[in-house]
Amino acid sequence: MLDPQLDAPARDGLVQEARGQIEAAGSLKHENNWGLRKMAYEINKRTEADYRWLRFEAPTDLLDSLDHNLKIADGVLRFRIFKVDADAPVIVPPATAAAPGPRERSATGAREDREDSVDDSDE
Repeated sequence: MLDPQLDAPARDGLVQEARGQIEAAGSLKHENNWGLRKMAYEINKRTEADYRWLRFEAPTDLLDSLDHNLKIADGVLRFRIFKVDADAPVIVPPATAAAPGPRERSATGAREDREDSVDDSDE
């Protein structure tokens, strides 16, 4: 997850550096740019991040080097390196959806989306 306040060429440069490290000692299998997305919680007072996803094969020493470089790189908000089964399918970017608005309430104050309201007509 990259800082969206960096300009696009700077963010692309960070990805190029990581890609270069991977291709020098391992092999890049898949790359995907998920774009700007709203985060679940703020990081460094940012509510959005530029999501990039790389799938690669690499020796342990490359993973250690990549981990170190991403930790100290300005512009990287968060990153994760996962070990994945080679036969696992490639992840498809999740669809971006608008945040749900406030739920409407009926005249009695009950929320329209709930079915668990008590019906007093039978008593």
